[in-house]
Amino acid sequence: MGNLFKIAVRNLRRYKRRTLLTASLVMIGVIFVLLYISVSGSFRNMMVGQITDSMLGHLEVHRKGYLASIDNLPLNLNLNPQAFKKLADILGHQPEVEAFSPRIKFGGMFSTFVETTNVRLNGVSPDQEFKTIPLLPSRIIRGPKTLNKGEILVPDLLARGMKVDVGDTIVIVATNKDGSVNGKQFRVSGILDSVTGPGGRDGYIHIEDAMETLRMEEMEISEVALRLKDFGQLNPFSDKLERLLSGEANKEGKSIFEVHTWEKLSPFFNIARMIDVMSFFIKLMLIAVVLISIMNVMIMAVYERIREIGTIAAIGTLPGKILSMFLVEGFCLGAIGALAGNILGIIIILILNRIGITFDFGLQKGLVLSATIAPGDVLIISLIVILISVIASLQPAFKASRMEPIKALRHV
Repeated sequence: MGNLFKIAVRNLRRYKRRTLLTASLVMIGVIFVLLYISVSGSFRNMMVGQITDSMLGHLEVHRKGYLASIDNLPLNLNLNPQAFKKLADILGHQPEVEAFSPRIKFGGMFSTFVETTNVRLNGVSPDQEFKTIPLLPSRIIRGPKTLNKGEILVPDLLARGMKVDVGDTIVIVATNKDGSVNGKQFRVSGILDSVTGPGGRDGYIHIEDAMETLRMEEMEISEVALRLKDFGQLNPFSDKLERLLSGEANKEGKSIFEVHTWEKLSPFFNIARMIDVMSFFIKLMLIAVVLISIMNVMIMAVYERIREIGTIAAIGTLPGKILSMFLVEGFCLGAIGALAGNILGIIIILILNRIGITFDFGLQKGLVLSATIAPGDVLIISLIVILISVIASLQPAFKASRMEPIKALRHV
């Protein structure tokens, strides 16, 4: 095998210009794929983090049927105290769960005593909510990063439209589950930076204020948001939690709970899927570039060395040995291009991070993208390039190994 590599390297050095051009083409393809995967993947991860850590949480648990009617924020589909107690007990015994936060969600009227508009509100327990949604405090662009009883956090768009600021007094009017109307006065404690996606324009009040506004005698929970210690365990834990909760059924024997990951709750998941699909097609383009480049070079190599192939065949070199010789040449071309592409690609990624790529996402301005590439992705891309290089060499190599020595020696 060592001799085959020596022969392959010698043959590649005989045609330096062609080898350099082909390896450069493979290298450029690898560089562009690495850059695309690192930038798009980092963008995807950043957006997922922004959505899950500032609004939704990693998972949410609702009463069965709540999500289908979530646009109306139905109070009659809240979890009763007994159901929430069972759920809290189950979640408290799961080692994967870092934190969870109950919420009471409802719609109401937001009044400044001069103007009135609609508003969506989340009644939360601040300590639990800030642990479950750690980026929520960072969204408070004006006012203290706290939430006490009698206070409300107002989204920036609503605050600007209604001309309210920190310290102003407003009134929330809401209809409770029985249809009666109640109002409660609040002080604006902070202005929230609005974000893209469901919940990006919601206000926040203390969960006890939500109970008082809705005249709840006992706490009835609309949803429970969860944060996991390891985001990579999202889908396995979601399946596990569904199995654990499937045993909790109502009188009709139907499950009380339904579990939803952020993917089912946010429209951004469709964008994330598009990024994954585009990454797949970019890899296909790399495969096509490598395949055509290496095959072209190896076909020319066979054509130009027909007499040489005839000579080594005539002195007793086995067809399998000739086949292996050309396959090793293709392997070396792919390996050289992949290695050079990986080195330059990583250097360019480091330069881009040093420069800093900023972009806007919805209403969020000046987000800084940190392009990263996983070692596994580098390894997979390298293996794909080398494998395709060998496959591209297969047809020319097979052709060379099947040549008749006498006909090859007569070739001019």
